[in-house]
Amino acid sequence: MLTHPTLDQLHALGLYGMAKAFGELGKHGDTPQLAHAEWLGLLLDREIVHRHDKRLGARLRHARLRHNAAPEDIDYRSARGLDRRLVEKLLKGDWIDAHDNLALCGPTGIGKSWLACAIGHKACRDNRSVLYTRFPRLLDELALSRGDGRIARKLKSLGQVELLILDVWGLQPLDAQARHDLLEILEDRYGRKSTIVTSQLDIASWHRAIGDPTYADAILDRLLHNAHRIELTGDSLRRAKPTAAG
Repeated sequence: MLTHPTLDQLHALGLYGMAKAFGELGKHGDTPQLAHAEWLGLLLDREIVHRHDKRLGARLRHARLRHNAAPEDIDYRSARGLDRRLVEKLLKGDWIDAHDNLALCGPTGIGKSWLACAIGHKACRDNRSVLYTRFPRLLDELALSRGDGRIARKLKSLGQVELLILDVWGLQPLDAQARHDLLEILEDRYGRKSTIVTSQLDIASWHRAIGDPTYADAILDRLLHNAHRIELTGDSLRRAKPTAAG
């Protein structure tokens, strides 16, 4: 099958969005009626969309969000104390630019993880780096990294991501090493990056959950000093609506 030389050149230059649009426009009968500027404008628009979609796909793959949660699907109707104005403010992302944190609390099944992932998804759309991890799993990964000598690199990578989501915080006791690692992570990120923490425990119980009072003071100071707070209440959305969003 013969191809237009321009199509080959676009591929050679890595302009794949423009190349696809060029091929599609060539099949339209009204294309010859377009002015050169209109033709070029259409090609450029498609290239921009192609690059944005490619970049977003890479961001989402790196983020490893647990839920495929879109901010447009957040459920504001369920009676769980969700402040729509606050959520919409958080979705704009100014708090990430300011390196603030977010504490998201509530009973099991109320939609904490889903909401955190929706906020993370929006951050990916805004071309921010995001990483989701369940906190118990992170502790296991840190222990493995320490065993094979990768702990410094692991901590550095956690300190660099623009939005870190620590899901399921506070369900298991922290030993001395876990407290130390958590403090190191939050110290590296404080005032530089943003962190979301979700927990079934109310914030007043976090100090006791950490265990050591000295570490608890240091950890919570770095986590909550500049944190926005969402405290959800009510019955599990899983029981009420098995496919409920947010």
